[in-house]
Amino acid sequence: MAMDPPFLETYKTLLDKATEGANGQKEVVVIEECELPLIDLGRLNLGKLEKEKCKSDIARESQEWGFFQVVNHGISREILEKMMSEQVKVYRQPFNNKSKELFNFSSGTYRWGTPTATSREQLAWSEAFHIPMNDIPFSNGFSSLR
Repeated sequence: MAMDPPFLETYKTLLDKATEGANGQKEVVVIEECELPLIDLGRLNLGKLEKEKCKSDIARESQEWGFFQVVNHGISREILEKMMSEQVKVYRQPFNNKSKELFNFSSGTYRWGTPTATSREQLAWSEAFHIPMNDIPFSNGFSSLR
């Protein structure tokens, strides 16, 4: 059983329509690849002006991208490594397990793809779990985050 969501089945019509040229021939479409915005949270401690610039950057990237990468956040490498280890365990689960109520997480915690996309340019890959900490079932083998 595959662990990846059924991207092609879900977006096949959208992808086929996007690659068909005016004469009915398939065309190669190049989609620009972009780097994620990077926010240095250490700037929040560098004085009022730099703090305001950082907050402004966070607001702008949240509005324009919906997400961004952060550095200098103060989370220890040990905790980050534990989180990544647990993340790998979850994302390697078969898709059917993830798309159901995996590990008794709240409804709607698993999301993937771009459900509102109407054109190929709007497709942005994401696969995410949005899980409140009190939903994490530490008894099901994910105890290293405690």
